[in-house]
Amino acid sequence: MDVPPIEVTYDAAGVCLPRLGLWLDPHRRQAGAERVFVSHAHADHTGRHREVILTDPTARFMRVRLGGQRVEHRLPFGQPRRFTNGGAEFTITLLPAGHILGSAMAFIENAGATLLYTGDFKLQPSLAAEPCDFALARGCDTLIMETTFGRPQFCFPPAATVRAEIITFCREALAAGVTPLLLAYSLGKSQEVLAGLAGAGLPIMLHYDARKLTRIYERLGWQFPAYEPFAAAAARGKVHVGPPSLARSPLLARLAPTRSAMITGWAVDPRCRFRYGVDAAFPLSDHADFPDLVDFVKQVAPKKVFTLHGSTVEFARTLRELGYDAQALGADEQLDLVLNRNAEARMTDDERNPKPE
Repeated sequence: MDVPPIEVTYDAAGVCLPRLGLWLDPHRRQAGAERVFVSHAHADHTGRHREVILTDPTARFMRVRLGGQRVEHRLPFGQPRRFTNGGAEFTITLLPAGHILGSAMAFIENAGATLLYTGDFKLQPSLAAEPCDFALARGCDTLIMETTFGRPQFCFPPAATVRAEIITFCREALAAGVTPLLLAYSLGKSQEVLAGLAGAGLPIMLHYDARKLTRIYERLGWQFPAYEPFAAAAARGKVHVGPPSLARSPLLARLAPTRSAMITGWAVDPRCRFRYGVDAAFPLSDHADFPDLVDFVKQVAPKKVFTLHGSTVEFARTLRELGYDAQALGADEQLDLVLNRNAEARMTDDERNPKPE
């Protein structure tokens, strides 16, 4: 007899498994009896929820970035934990997502049915995150996956090649007497960039927010090349790693002359550096690109796929063409077909408010 799948609902608050009383990275604060799974500590996935299920690194980052008190269930990777909601009982196992340190997928089992929620994930090895491992979820009934880069044009070059190009950019700027600015989100990407500079012999300054979060990495056993706290008066002749907002900061006048580079997966689009107002852009991402998104689905081999974030409609359509039962959450796919918007316009829409990347 077929086992009914775990019920999934989606509204303005986000993804919910109502029978289990469990939200998955909701957009709005949940202060009621339901629990919340927090996949990682980027701001678009966290909130001041009452009760959360998460990894220890995510909990540490949230305390620094968000503050406040909450009921925390800190789960190690690969160890199932049983919860009850009224008469419903479920087991959740956290699996490393490879996105940033502590990022997790949630593998959920209930009454014989299984579901994998990915959150943001990356299949390729990262210098600043645990390797992605979803073997436990192969053959699951339902897959809810992020599809930030779910269009064919998003195919990233090898990370080692990009890291070498970033080092060359920094050396050339310093040789010209210019301060190189590497713009990267403070959590995850800054640490990936910092680790990528190891062995290059470059003097590095780290912005305050990134330095604060890097210290948590270090307390958890991660190692990085030597760096010093940012000080404008001493910044000349050094590589500065800071947030994207620095590109439009009045601080730049104190560092001039400068050359700025945005570090983001969106850099596969040649227009990226103009959109961010920088001198260069390098496609180093902490998300899966289009080929890896497709490969991920093939490896998981789920019965049903829901796409979430980014190119949801486009990627769901790709999966249906490959023979999968796929549907975009929170999107009117029929309307998209009627409008038949061209891919260039869709890319502009997606990138207007890009995810922390």
